[in-house]
Amino acid sequence: MSSMRVSAEGLALGAVLDAVLGDPRRGHPVAGFGRVASRVERAVYRDSRTAGVLYVGLLVGGAGLAGFAVERACRGSRPVTARGSWPVTAVATWAVLGGTSLGREGSRMADALEAGDLEAARARLGHLCARDPEGLKADELARATVESVAENTSDAAVAPLLWGAVAGVPGLFVYRAVNTLDAMVGYRNARYERFGWAAARLDDAMNWVPARVTGALVALFGGPDAWRVLLRDGGNHPSPNAGRCEAAFAGALGVRLGGTNAYGGLVERRPEMGDGRAPEVRDIRRAVRLSAGVTFAAAGLAAVVARGRR
Repeated sequence: MSSMRVSAEGLALGAVLDAVLGDPRRGHPVAGFGRVASRVERAVYRDSRTAGVLYVGLLVGGAGLAGFAVERACRGSRPVTARGSWPVTAVATWAVLGGTSLGREGSRMADALEAGDLEAARARLGHLCARDPEGLKADELARATVESVAENTSDAAVAPLLWGAVAGVPGLFVYRAVNTLDAMVGYRNARYERFGWAAARLDDAMNWVPARVTGALVALFGGPDAWRVLLRDGGNHPSPNAGRCEAAFAGALGVRLGGTNAYGGLVERRPEMGDGRAPEVRDIRRAVRLSAGVTFAAAGLAAVVARGRR
């Protein structure tokens, strides 16, 4: 059995593990990386792009070296490679995937809104995005959730699977490190506009292809309207990547996404995507189901890509 075939099996099994188990409740390696990143930030923070580049280089470089060390340990001998590397790839894939946890958060938001508990729903929004929840009504919370599920289908599931397919365990670790740093410091506010620049730009670069693959997979599930809205509106979003995912979801679900959002007191008015009605609470569960289907399709695609690399 070749190492590439083992990698394909490991990616597929990792996706199954994520679907069955979700994220571990304690000792999650991504959370541990986040704690290390917070300590490094306190040590190196300066209001400059140079400091941000150093910050990203140290942490992403460390994640990549850790991935190479894991792969090297598994390649110490031919029997270890054949018998040992696919479980390591599976565990690494499970550790970096977040598709199941994303779906669970969406479902919890739907539970709260269906029960009419706006306070609980507003409290949960922070698990999905950085949008200010104060004063948001049920339909606004539904839109925020659908948009977050759409964007994070790429970030939490499709992108790590594709990076694992083309770069193995180092690709899995590096992608999750970059995406985590972007979530921590990649904001356009007084503290992070310069320091977080490197993390945000690197995250944009690493998600460029996965976001478009996500849009295409959503459109395959969603039919002609999803393709039409993806091609017409996908470039309207201020993010070079999120718009592809959100536009495809809007077309597939028959809803209209975009509009006015508030982040940390800053108000953004984004172009609308799609021709349908405003999202409703019932659309959250539809978005979660669509996200799960796209994730499994991406796992199959990643396994094919990995097996084809000979």
